[in-house]
Amino acid sequence: MKTRLLAYVCVILLSSCKHIEHQVQPEVDILIHSGQVFTGNDSSLKRLNIGVCGDRICELYAPDTKSLKAKKIIDASGYIVSPGFIDPHTHSLSELTDPTKNANVNYLTQGVTTVVNGNDGGGTHQIDKLKHTLQAQGIGTNVAFFVGHGSVRKAVMGKAKRTATDIEIKKMQALVKKAMQSGALGFSSGLYYVPQTYADTQEVIALAKIAAEYGGIYETHLRDEGTFSIGIVAAVEEAILIAKTAKLPLHIAHIKALGVDAWGESKPVIQLIEQARLAGLQVTADQYPWLASGTKLHNAIMPKWAMADSTAAFHKRLNTTELQPKLQREISENLRMRGGADALLITACKNCNYVGKTLANVSESLGLSAIDTAIKLVQQDDIRVASFNMAESDLTAFMTQPWVVTSSDGTNGHPRKYASFAQKYHQYVKTQRLLTIPEFLYRSSTLTANILGLSKRGKIEPGYIADLIVFDPDTFHGKANYQQWDRLSTGVNTVLINGQIAIIQGQYTGRLNGRVLRRH
Repeated sequence: MKTRLLAYVCVILLSSCKHIEHQVQPEVDILIHSGQVFTGNDSSLKRLNIGVCGDRICELYAPDTKSLKAKKIIDASGYIVSPGFIDPHTHSLSELTDPTKNANVNYLTQGVTTVVNGNDGGGTHQIDKLKHTLQAQGIGTNVAFFVGHGSVRKAVMGKAKRTATDIEIKKMQALVKKAMQSGALGFSSGLYYVPQTYADTQEVIALAKIAAEYGGIYETHLRDEGTFSIGIVAAVEEAILIAKTAKLPLHIAHIKALGVDAWGESKPVIQLIEQARLAGLQVTADQYPWLASGTKLHNAIMPKWAMADSTAAFHKRLNTTELQPKLQREISENLRMRGGADALLITACKNCNYVGKTLANVSESLGLSAIDTAIKLVQQDDIRVASFNMAESDLTAFMTQPWVVTSSDGTNGHPRKYASFAQKYHQYVKTQRLLTIPEFLYRSSTLTANILGLSKRGKIEPGYIADLIVFDPDTFHGKANYQQWDRLSTGVNTVLINGQIAIIQGQYTGRLNGRVLRRH
């Protein structure tokens, strides 16, 4: 009996010793050590070691912890380690569905590990079909989707210039419901754009209510970001009314005061949003750090009524003699509000040699007025422009609000697609010190994940998905500009996507480890 008891005790002791050894010498897949870590739980940087097991963060260790075993060790000495950035507003779907561009390297080199599509009411409402395509093909970053107002409206009504009937609203609601069941983050609108601009507020409320039933949010490109129709303040009031009535959080896309007549409007807009927040409505916004917006030439200056129905109908109106006085008058006013023909820089086109020239330059070379030049160009090509229409004082006023997060609104022809996060860090954190490093990191990762409802992302803590970035605080910088908009940013040393290394020593590894994400 004593012999058996002694043997049992020895087994227990040996087992305990093995357990202690396992605790002292754990093995992880990846160990990131000696970096200054922003966990997302407070406003500080801490020196910690991070263990990654599979696709998760399995443990955080004190910097002096010894005997850690790892299959892969990453030395983050002199670097900052952060949750991967989350871009809540991109237009990257064409790249993600293209096998030659689906790595999304322009976002990876900015430290972005998750991109969102379906903003501004665009994209597709067929999220399940898209999800299967992307997962089968592979993607370099994670992606999540909104279901767009424009997408469902075109599916039901085309580009009809009228409000929807009750039957049409029910059809659109069914499409929104299916998309929400497929994991959409919420419902997006772009009430500035055709055909969404023809919708009344009640139509938008009816569709947003479906997103609310599934815990989604309402994301909107405001009906007016300046003084082009109802005015920016009235547009924010409309957005607040929609969210309040539909009973869901409001997120304002790329918040700005656009156009010379709107400069200074950041103050009343901020006051309005603060009032709504104090009243209990969850209101947030995102912003890109550039004084020029980017859009298509026709969206920038052509009247909305002229673009109704179809492209053919639009072009016919542009060439109708009886409409010329009205067209000339309204295009002239839209040009003035955007700062004139000198403030519109052509950044991309399919079949022209005007890239890098302003509308004024092209007008002079053609011997036409700026208005006639614009009318000619929109019928010949799909022209994109950088529209220099914002004031620095408004941009910084919005940027300092604790409810504004970083985004790119990335489109071809504009440096924001390649450099927004790096540009914001370099100019407004490192150089101007408008934001602290932790503020920038929080509003580029943790807060964004919270707004979008992305579970287990946006923080560095055990159990969270290992979307991580390691960057050099001295060299993290955007290289893209308006002349060379597609230059990659520098300073990001390492990127992990779902626990796999996508960037190491600043170089893309070839891994396509992104996932299609759902809300919650």
